[in-house]
Amino acid sequence: MARAFLVVMDSAGIGGAPDADAFFNDGKPDTGANTLGHIAQACAAGRAEEGRSGPLQVPHLERLGLGAALRLASDAEVPGFGAVPDGAWGAATEQSNGKDTPSGHWELAGVPVPWDWMTFPKTDPAFDEDLIVDICLAAGTGGTLGNVHASGTQVIVDHGERHVKTGWPICYTSVDSVLQIAAHEDPEIFGLERLLALCKAIAPQLHAQKLGRVIARPFTWSVDGGFERTANRKDFAIAPPAPTLCDWVKDAGGAVHAVGKIGDIFSMRGITDVCKGRDAELMVHLGRLVDEAEDGALTFANFVEFDSEYGHRRDVSGYARHLEWFDAALGDLIARLRPGDLLVVTADHGNDPTWIGTDHTRERVPVLVHGLGSGEIGHMGFTDVAAGVAAHLGIQGKGKAFL
Repeated sequence: MARAFLVVMDSAGIGGAPDADAFFNDGKPDTGANTLGHIAQACAAGRAEEGRSGPLQVPHLERLGLGAALRLASDAEVPGFGAVPDGAWGAATEQSNGKDTPSGHWELAGVPVPWDWMTFPKTDPAFDEDLIVDICLAAGTGGTLGNVHASGTQVIVDHGERHVKTGWPICYTSVDSVLQIAAHEDPEIFGLERLLALCKAIAPQLHAQKLGRVIARPFTWSVDGGFERTANRKDFAIAPPAPTLCDWVKDAGGAVHAVGKIGDIFSMRGITDVCKGRDAELMVHLGRLVDEAEDGALTFANFVEFDSEYGHRRDVSGYARHLEWFDAALGDLIARLRPGDLLVVTADHGNDPTWIGTDHTRERVPVLVHGLGSGEIGHMGFTDVAAGVAAHLGIQGKGKAFL
């Protein structure tokens, strides 16, 4: 039997979304945003030289068809991306009314979002008094900190010291449908288990209002690094509105191995087991599953640091370094795949580090396929990715398969 590996480079968009003018960053429409295209252009122009140098070096992604997918999606001229692909390649367009993690992943798994997400207003405070009261009651504290739209790394710098003194959780949001709560992992200050319990307790009432996620954001402090987030993040996500690719595979008797935050995104529906950690650890787990995953299994992986560490922080050099690291690891994985395996490398939305603001950007995403021969797949919907993976595994799905 066949196996499938669906790998999401979180936020690695390729521009060209036809409705980008309806999505905004700091009041500017996302029209023209192009995460991978602009990174490659910046590298070629010598504007991404921190920790790396020169043109973007992603030969394995390029051979799968990344340059061709970029040109298909957005007509972008990308210096050095002229290789003739030996993989199958295309560009996927999202139909859900969002540029967030659940929308992108659910639709890649065959289920577009049928509602508009709840978001919090960009006011100070961002949260109404009733919600703050509920958080305080669940946390057992006399107050909260933050209560604003904010960068997740900056907000713990701004409020970390007061958090240590008061034990009050730090609450913040973004333009996405999300409430994030940060707290120190030390039980003497707040504690990881207490933070997870708080987020779990507050999530159901927000899910009922169609808020996509409540995210626990634990952090620590050190003399060398100051306040830093840890890898123990947990997303308490609203459940998908219908069975997804994960359910289709599991119902057909196959295993579904979740790498990274996939289990959280799908509320563990259809998931067999989960591996978590930072991206470098996740790549080790993915490599182990390439070697060990069963026939008929789906391995579904998300590499979040493209988005969380570099996209939101508008760090072009860092994003480029991470792409080059990922590409080198991808080459090793491809060499270890078995005959009959299908590997699909894609993304869930954009997060152009050259763009204004700090939020996601509305873009098409690449669909790069190993195990399907070579050639253009063309334009498709996100749901067609799920249909193609399902068809490869010989199970019934929804959508138009790219096979």
